[in-house]
Amino acid sequence: MLVKIYGSAVFGVEATTITIEVHMDKGIGYHLVGLPDNAIKESSYRIAAALKNNGLSFPGKKITINMAPADLRKEGSAYDLPLAMGILVGSDQIEAPEIEQYIIMGELSLDGSLQPIRGALPIAIKAKEEGYKGFFLPIQNVKEAAIVSDLDVYGVSNLQEIIDFFNGKGTLEPTVIDTRAEFYKTLDFPEFDFSDVRGQESIKRCMEIAAAGGHNIILIGPPGAGKTMLAKRVPSILPPMTLREALETTKIHSVAGKLKEVGLMNQRPFRSPHHTISNVALVGGGSYPQPGEISMAHNGVLFLDELPEFKRDVLEVMRQPLEDREVTISRAKFTVTYPSSFMLVASMNPSPSGFFNDPSMPNTSSPHEMQRYMSKISGPLLDRIDIHIEVTPVSFEKLADDRKAESSVEIRKRVTAAREIQTKRFEGIENIHYNAQMSSKLIREFCVLDEQLKELLKNAMERLNLSARAYDRILKVARTIADLDHSENVVSYHISEAIQYRSLDREGWLG
Repeated sequence: MLVKIYGSAVFGVEATTITIEVHMDKGIGYHLVGLPDNAIKESSYRIAAALKNNGLSFPGKKITINMAPADLRKEGSAYDLPLAMGILVGSDQIEAPEIEQYIIMGELSLDGSLQPIRGALPIAIKAKEEGYKGFFLPIQNVKEAAIVSDLDVYGVSNLQEIIDFFNGKGTLEPTVIDTRAEFYKTLDFPEFDFSDVRGQESIKRCMEIAAAGGHNIILIGPPGAGKTMLAKRVPSILPPMTLREALETTKIHSVAGKLKEVGLMNQRPFRSPHHTISNVALVGGGSYPQPGEISMAHNGVLFLDELPEFKRDVLEVMRQPLEDREVTISRAKFTVTYPSSFMLVASMNPSPSGFFNDPSMPNTSSPHEMQRYMSKISGPLLDRIDIHIEVTPVSFEKLADDRKAESSVEIRKRVTAAREIQTKRFEGIENIHYNAQMSSKLIREFCVLDEQLKELLKNAMERLNLSARAYDRILKVARTIADLDHSENVVSYHISEAIQYRSLDREGWLG
């Protein structure tokens, strides 16, 4: 007897339907084909124990199972449940004529209970696209899969529940989630608020500009100046995610198995990897590729604290994703692409001792130590960071000031208004939503300069020895400052302010 059960494999952030064909014949043997990995090959032991512990039997026949398409590599333990159901139907232990209308995924424990899987959301999206009636999966993943409408999503806690459903004895009900209601559960009072920050008004202004245009920013200052404190508050002033962004972000976290019984993500991610991170962990990869930190920060913030402490090769692999806003991982037989459109916030001390350019502190670092310290950050990487700003320590008077500073909610209103201007500007242009994403062609179109502005910019370029990419960055930042001012055109003080935010291009920093 031949039985077909349908599962799914996730490559990148997209799912591919897998047909599991189970054939029973005379004899004894268990043959699993179709490029399964070791976790799938070991499934027979888990399945046999789970069946026995639920009063069922592993048939003593020749069992041949094919996972089609047979030339596609299958990985992970999530195929335990569909393989077990195929064996049960094929050996006539249960009758399930409708089983071919469902996608089934789940990892079995030896007692028949189910463990969570990765990639439930992409699988549910694919199941809906291909017209399947429903999707059975572990109950821990049901919230993320139930985001998909017009698909019956059943959360199952053990093998017996799904058997009872197909035998007509069960009371399994599909999980229904109102996606829009889930999405609009936003937090108006963020955990980290700019009202906690005393002084640093110019830095807050920088953060507001960076958030309004989605610009990358680097903070340079001595220890204790408040760089980390400021960076942690950036997500609180970013505009709320759109439904499209929320679905994109949830999909990536679903593939990485990081959702933990959460449905739709409605808060922008904030990722802060340690400086000992490897380049594979940062950009993604591995023998079975998984998204890295830059993809986990998609539509949110990636914070790299103490930037020169990161290995140089780790920082260099970020150059292409920063430009293209996606990362492609190639293997011999396949290629996967993960989105990585994030806002980079980096911080660093100006020297190994931390007190270079501070008149009140002696500079204890030798020129050689300074050069070695700063050489960890390449010029091309710095060119991709739009805003460089120096952070100075806060005076005691400002720290002791009891007056309440401006809250994140108030700043976010201005940022959101500027983003709305940009959304309207880039309407109809694919994959461009805010100023930092503009190409050179769009910069020429939306940042028109008169002769006076060109002369101002020319003088700055010659004096600071700026690259062509830095020229584009200045124009992008100036366009964002104009949007915060609700100005249709870029004027001289917008350009002048944008030029101030290129500290590391000035003589005396990088030699």
